[in-house]
Amino acid sequence: MRRTPRPLVAGNWKMHGLKSSLREARAVATSLAKGAFSCDVMICPPATLLRPMKEAVQGSKLKLGGQDCHASSQGAHTGDVSAEMLKDAGAGAVIVGHSERRADHGETNMQVRSKAAAAHRAGLVAIICVGETLAERKAGAARRVVGHQLKGSLPVTANEKNTVIAYEPVWAIGTGLTPTVDDVADVHSHIRKRLGALMSEGAPDRVRLLYGGSVKPANAEELLAIKNVDGALVGGASLKARDFLMIVSASG
Repeated sequence: MRRTPRPLVAGNWKMHGLKSSLREARAVATSLAKGAFSCDVMICPPATLLRPMKEAVQGSKLKLGGQDCHASSQGAHTGDVSAEMLKDAGAGAVIVGHSERRADHGETNMQVRSKAAAAHRAGLVAIICVGETLAERKAGAARRVVGHQLKGSLPVTANEKNTVIAYEPVWAIGTGLTPTVDDVADVHSHIRKRLGALMSEGAPDRVRLLYGGSVKPANAEELLAIKNVDGALVGGASLKARDFLMIVSASG
């Protein structure tokens, strides 16, 4: 029987948040200190808030991550941020390959793989995102698309300690729509099996698989109870401490 990894609930703030938003992170950190939660909790703020947030929650159980990184450690890449810079600012992880990066910036699997390898190089956990569009789902291609993305995006350096996989059906992100329990279970099971064939080191059955896509307090308990779902990557609901903590509590 597969040993379940410790769950992770990570909040992706996307392009939201000013200094005043740090109070939400402090509220989460305070609650983590008071309660006994059975999961790891992370917030991935905009790069501008990473250092201030690190200082605001210093000494707490709240983990921090970045939302993207460049594949190079340094260079003439105006506007980009390296994995090493994120690490220096206080991050312990970084999201790579989010569907919004793939769609808005045309990121390929090869680019995502290079970014994930850069995260590993810097000592960060790479949260690699995969997911199908609505058209691909309707065509019955969800497994094929996700499997292709996983194969192309997973670096050879990946293991259960430095890599997390987040399944985010593109059509469910920010729309209020969510797949059925059976749909999520099917894709997560497929990802688990594919990891067994793709990973060259470590224990594939210990890699944390997160579900993302309109995760809210109202549906968190049902989604987090699905087999092979080891946590959640939360978007809009992570911006308010109260909503985010309700999802954290639902992780068991």
